[in-house]
Amino acid sequence: MVDAAFRPGRGTTMPPVPQRDWALFLDLDGTLLDIAATPAAVVVPRDLVGDLEAAAAALDGALAIISGRDLRDIDQLLAPLHLPAAGEHGAIVRLPGGRRDEIATKVPEDWIETLLRLQETCPGVLTEPKAHNIVAHFRNAAAHEATVRRVASELASRDPGNFELLEAKMAVEIRPRAVTKARAVDCLMKAEPFAGRVPVFVGDDATDHDGFGAATRRGGIALDVARVFAGRPGRVRAWLKRIAEVVAP
Repeated sequence: MVDAAFRPGRGTTMPPVPQRDWALFLDLDGTLLDIAATPAAVVVPRDLVGDLEAAAAALDGALAIISGRDLRDIDQLLAPLHLPAAGEHGAIVRLPGGRRDEIATKVPEDWIETLLRLQETCPGVLTEPKAHNIVAHFRNAAAHEATVRRVASELASRDPGNFELLEAKMAVEIRPRAVTKARAVDCLMKAEPFAGRVPVFVGDDATDHDGFGAATRRGGIALDVARVFAGRPGRVRAWLKRIAEVVAP
């Protein structure tokens, strides 16, 4: 009998049964966490941290968070867990053991100042500077979407060889071109306990497609939240809960 939590809707498929030889890569917002009005407003479900810890143990530690957030945000949301993780879409990768692999390129300071000023001139816009990237959110400022897009696009066009403009959910982000979630997967797959396992990447938006590609190129699996979990992080969390039950010795 099919578990109702995983009954596929139109255009969706069933998630695969977890396997002991997986290396699991999980996006955070829109995948494990429901999207909120602002990044700070997300709610971490009560069972999530315990379920992540149990799944990581069942996979011998081969579980990582790959997020657009910075590492500090990831750790605060999932405290007291301190998992292998990649922040800012792969700009900084924390390997097992704590060593970091970090790119050198950063968004110029004057670009950051320009986007920060949008918060003053466009009420409701939220600018989120990170170590390497910067995001301008307009979820609460729909009337200013065109302005945010125009300003961010103009900035990115100043150095198109090194930076690109990304579409996010009700936001735009400028990031170094060298940064992708594929970089994060590739870094982690070279390290124990990820090395030699089957990579499985779960994500929900455009930046996750780089991670999907990295996983499938290594013979792994790409799980799009919209297609496999009907666009519902709650279903991803229910599937995550099953990993320790299915894979445990």
